[in-house]
Amino acid sequence: MSSSYRWVIVGAGALMTCVALGAMFSLAIFQVPIAAETGWSHAGIAAAMTLNFLTMGLGAFAWGAASDRFGVRIVVVIGALLLGLALVLASRAGSLLQFQLTYGILVGLAASAFFAPMIAATTAWFDEGRGLAVSLVSAGMGVAPMTVSPFARYLISAYDWRFAMLVIGIMAWVLLIPAALLVRRAPVLAEATGLGGQREEQSLPLGRIFRSSQFLVLGATFFACCAAHSGPIFHMVSYATVCGVGPMAAVSIYSVEGLAGLGGRLLYGTLADRLGVKPVLVAGLLVQAAALATYLLVSELGEFYALAVIFGSAYGGVMPLYAVLAREYFGPRVIGTVFGAASMLSSIGMAAGPLIGGWIFDTFANYSWLFIGSSMVGLGAAAIALAFPPMRRLQLQTA
Repeated sequence: MSSSYRWVIVGAGALMTCVALGAMFSLAIFQVPIAAETGWSHAGIAAAMTLNFLTMGLGAFAWGAASDRFGVRIVVVIGALLLGLALVLASRAGSLLQFQLTYGILVGLAASAFFAPMIAATTAWFDEGRGLAVSLVSAGMGVAPMTVSPFARYLISAYDWRFAMLVIGIMAWVLLIPAALLVRRAPVLAEATGLGGQREEQSLPLGRIFRSSQFLVLGATFFACCAAHSGPIFHMVSYATVCGVGPMAAVSIYSVEGLAGLGGRLLYGTLADRLGVKPVLVAGLLVQAAALATYLLVSELGEFYALAVIFGSAYGGVMPLYAVLAREYFGPRVIGTVFGAASMLSSIGMAAGPLIGGWIFDTFANYSWLFIGSSMVGLGAAAIALAFPPMRRLQLQTA
């Protein structure tokens, strides 16, 4: 198969992450209309997002392991079928509990079938320029706020939230199933052709990987990074509205963050290929923490836009770098399982933010403590990242 097909993998991966993660994160757009129409609490609706992340974490590990064993294509096909079904069922929910179970559990399980498996598949297709390739796949997440979120807002304004969620579910089937069928196994890359290196990777047990300092630092940094930005991302539209920004303008802030995240992924991925992953990751985490603290000082739409560019590029830029680190430390043969396990830890971190942010708003009627706490957790993530060991995969594999 021509090596040019690797760009088809990148394109399919970007589309799948855009639609799947965009559908999941669009709950931030649905939150206020759902609360207004149903009377459900903000914390109760946000709890569905918490369930999303918890389920996504467990699903990422399971789907990642399944992709290593059975191949990525069957995993993403199942995920595409399940995502559309979950959104259709959630649009018909008659109670908060039904909504939490369908949107929170089923959407999270479906969305987790795409990110870790497709990132793992992409790393297998690229020997050079891996950081940029992974960033391009992850860029689908950055495009989502510019596509899925405004589309959801338009449908909600023109019809209602139930119709909007139903349409997005049907579109998930239409777009994701054909894209999933394009996925192919990668040819064997140069680094895997040496029998000695291949034998060493086959003999490396997962238990040893998960106990290694490389994985522990990777998982802890990924967890803290996502715990820092998940609450502010989810509640950004609501926060801007509280500050006096109009509903559509508030959604546009979310879209600017996504656009900046797209640029950040390309910038940070390119810099990681040239300067090394660790220094770029630490710098991005520090920028993220500083931006979170600065949100306490903004109130005007122009200020929100300016900060959205900085914050979006930082959190968007660092996210793909964890997959590159996992690939460099542990090799291609177990990348789905290893990155799935790291994604599970990150999803647990992501789960805390929306629920805590909803509780803070319900209790204090503002989001100040959310941004203060998130900034401090972001600084902790940067401190943990400084402990990453040198990139010596063969040394780790040696008994």
